[in-house]
Order: sequence, then structure tokens, then C-alpha cells
Amino acid sequence: MVYALGSSPGESARLQRQADELAADSAYLLDRAGLRPGQAAIDLGCGPRGILDLLAGQVSPAGRVVGLDADPSHTAMAAEFAAGRGLSSVEIITADASNTGLAASSFDLVHARTLLINLPDPAGVAAEMRRLTRPGGWVASMEPDTEYVRCYPPHPAFGRLCEIFTVVFRRNGADPWIGRRVAHLFRQAGLDDVQAEARVQMYPPGNSRRTIRLDLVRSMRPQVLEMGLASAAELDELDTAARAHLDDPHTVVIYGLLFLTWGRKPDSALA
Repeated sequence: MVYALGSSPGESARLQRQADELAADSAYLLDRAGLRPGQAAIDLGCGPRGILDLLAGQVSPAGRVVGLDADPSHTAMAAEFAAGRGLSSVEIITADASNTGLAASSFDLVHARTLLINLPDPAGVAAEMRRLTRPGGWVASMEPDTEYVRCYPPHPAFGRLCEIFTVVFRRNGADPWIGRRVAHLFRQAGLDDVQAEARVQMYPPGNSRRTIRLDLVRSMRPQVLEMGLASAAELDELDTAARAHLDDPHTVVIYGLLFLTWGRKPDSALA
């Protein structure tokens, strides 16, 4: 798989921040799935941290947690994170989320956060998530839907960066509007009791996610330059102008919706 946002120290740092920024939403999602002590859970596309600590807290003291990512640098960071937190129940694996190589029906919960949005074949990953889940277990995901990204008052630099983001992000088949599709993908994969909730992504001044679109374009900078969408000088000018606008406490910034979706594998399922 090709990760649409690329691989760089800046992107790794952003993912580290994201773990804290979305922790409350992730904890809410885990409550919906009813993960209990002694059970097994996997975080697909965990990156350098994911929700490994939240999962470990839910299944301790006798449970099992696996963190899986395709990027070896991120799995190394995840292993370091788990060791640093003393998460002895956590195992880290480097593998593709669409073809994990793990045994079927191994987990009570299979989780992914902002993973499907990056992939050209989210249906294939949804099917793999169901395969990994034990009968009666749960699949859960948190995915953005970025159609309604806005700032007010409008600013041309912010608008231009949003346009660049969409073009580059979709180049490899990623879908920036995946959030609304996840419930359908889960039903197609054969899950029951599928439910979804949507939350508006709107962040006040001082919140690190207030500049997430600008941060994502920074992560994609090599691809932007390669595609000839903007020069390095133009990107610098756009970034400076847009950040100044978002620094204004009176500027309203909306990054679309965040979909929390969960579904249950039928008790009678064989695979």
C-alpha cells in the first residue's frame, strides 16, 4: 500500500500529536464496542502510537493487544512507545493492513483510526478487519470526511492549500470523503448491528488540530513539488499566510466531519 501522506519525521510527529488530540473520541468509540479485560484487540495502521495505550488499559490485566503498521519506522516507534509506557501486553507487527497474515478470528476487537481514508481499497481492508474478528466480536473505525473544510473569513491561501491537498491526496486512490462510506463498507463486509456517529471537526485557537490541513500539506510537500502543483517558494508563502490567518482567534475553522463507526461480526460467522 502507498500511504497518501508520505513518510517523514514531520508526519510521524503529527501522528504522535494526533494520538493525544483524538484520545477522547477514541475512548468513546471503544466504549461502544464494549472491550473488556482479558480480551484481545488489534490496532491496524497504528503508526508510531495509535491507541495502543487505550487498548491496553481496556484489556488489562490479562488481555492482549497487537499494533500493526506497514511502515517499519513507525512500528519501531510504536514498540518504543509501548516499552516506555510499560505496556507488556502489547505486541508490534510490521505488515500490510489489507493482508496481515494473522490467523482468522483472533481478536475480540479490530480497530482502525484514519487508516481507510488513506487507502485505494478500503473495502479490502474492511473485509480483512472482519476476517480477523472473532464471531460476536467488534470492528470499529474512526475516519474523517473532509468535504466541508472551511475557514471564515475565507482566505485565498487557505483555499489554495486545500485544493492542493485534495489533488495530491487522491492521486493514489485515497478518498478524503471516506467517513460517510464506512458504515456501508462494514455492511458489505458482512458485519451486523452497524452504527455510526458523526462529529464536527472544529477546533479553537491554540488547539494543534486547528492547522491540520496545513500540516498535512507540509507532509505531502515532496509530492506537491513532484507533481508541479506549486513551487517551493509558493508553498512557503501560502503556508505563512494561511497560518497567520488561522492564528487570528476570530477566524472560524471547520475541517469537516469525523465518523465513528462500529459493527459486530455475526455469532454464526465461520471466517
